[in-house]
Amino acid sequence: MRAAVMQGLHKPLVLKTLDDPTPEVGEVVVKVGRCGICGSDLHMTEDEAYGQGPGSVLGHEFAGEVVALGKGVEGFATGDFVSVIPLMSCGKCAACKAGEVAWCETFGLQGGGYAEYAVTRPNQCVKLPKSASIADGAIIEPLAVALHGLNMSAMRTGDRVLILGAGPIGLAVAFWARRHGAGRVVVQDIAEFQRERALEMGAHDFVVDAADPVGSAERALGGKADIVFECVGIPGLIAQAVEQVRNRGTILLLGLCTRPDTFNSFAMLSKEVRLVTSAFFTRQEYEAALDALDCGAAEPRHLVTDTISLASTPDVFESLKKRTHQCKVLIDPTA
Repeated sequence: MRAAVMQGLHKPLVLKTLDDPTPEVGEVVVKVGRCGICGSDLHMTEDEAYGQGPGSVLGHEFAGEVVALGKGVEGFATGDFVSVIPLMSCGKCAACKAGEVAWCETFGLQGGGYAEYAVTRPNQCVKLPKSASIADGAIIEPLAVALHGLNMSAMRTGDRVLILGAGPIGLAVAFWARRHGAGRVVVQDIAEFQRERALEMGAHDFVVDAADPVGSAERALGGKADIVFECVGIPGLIAQAVEQVRNRGTILLLGLCTRPDTFNSFAMLSKEVRLVTSAFFTRQEYEAALDALDCGAAEPRHLVTDTISLASTPDVFESLKKRTHQCKVLIDPTA
């Protein structure tokens, strides 16, 4: 099979031919139909904190067709179309049975989607309904990440919500916040190009004001935010969020930042701000994201801005390390 493979940190991906995978006991092989390029994938090729190196096949936002079953697999058949939950887990422990798969003792991140075929486990596969496309199956993961963040924030109906960063996760938060009854949803970014998409996803307003980010967001919201979602992951934004949130409000961290950050803890303490971190999602949230698409929600499909071939993946992947006008790029290994 063909795959886009890591050569090492700070090096571009390269297209290689690898052995076709065969399933071991309790495994399934999925023919990848679509795989999203995630911002964390970009970080994995630049930061050793992620533990990826030469020979790694990235890609954890993927969906496709089951084409082979290992011994002992039940509940699936060849020909089933599935979205793959990229959180490796045993499927049997108390955490897995509760849907809290990120806290399974065997937890790991599922990769392999930048290839024609990938091996996974049946407990990580969710069957796609006939109403959902393969492309839908590849955007469920970022939708689930955003939904988990919203649930962790304890947002209430009527809350004023400020979202820092108009990437796929920030825009997905806007979708869920509006869907769950936020009174006012404002997305703030440093560039204009995502304005229309943010409004399509559910934001009431979109703000770009480098000179006065605090004041401009407050004017757009009609006051301080009840909740600020930090969806970028760069130093300095927690400190900014402290200024933007109301007394006794909440800052919810979704942005992945591997660099040290500093902020004035006294400013946070004096406002009794609640700082909450969010990572991953539950199986129930993953299924809820799929259900939203199955029930006719069209907004998340606005996230997808391009679909590329596996052969063009190395070049496009490198281009995404710089700010572009892309949002979510999907790879079609069958193209």
